[in-house]
Amino acid sequence: MKKPKKCISVEEARKEQDEWVKTRGKDIREAEGYEDTREFWYSVDELQEYLDYVREKSKEQGVEKPGIRFYLGAYPKTKEKKSYTTIFLSPTKEAMRDTATAQEDSDPNNYEIEPMNLTHGGEPPRNY
Repeated sequence: MKKPKKCISVEEARKEQDEWVKTRGKDIREAEGYEDTREFWYSVDELQEYLDYVREKSKEQGVEKPGIRFYLGAYPKTKEKKSYTTIFLSPTKEAMRDTATAQEDSDPNNYEIEPMNLTHGGEPPRNY
């Protein structure tokens, strides 16, 4: 199989995570008083199952080119647990028309298909 066009090098991934840790990670640590999670894990089987589900449900709706948008969220703080970051996957529909700018929602969320969450996040986070 040919490598996908949007792959980045391990070095680039490390640089990107280091930048996040030095900037956003630092701000969150100072504001919240603890190191938040910044890495999330799904098995390939879990991801494939969800992608297959989105593709099937989208097809039933007549959506030919579904996509996935990744969102950051945070769990509510409880007496037992800190308010750690989470990530959830949201299905999208293809744009109804060509969009001229990045600000336009070129692929709107498909609220008729449930998002995916319940991932495993590092507490404490693991460096890349």
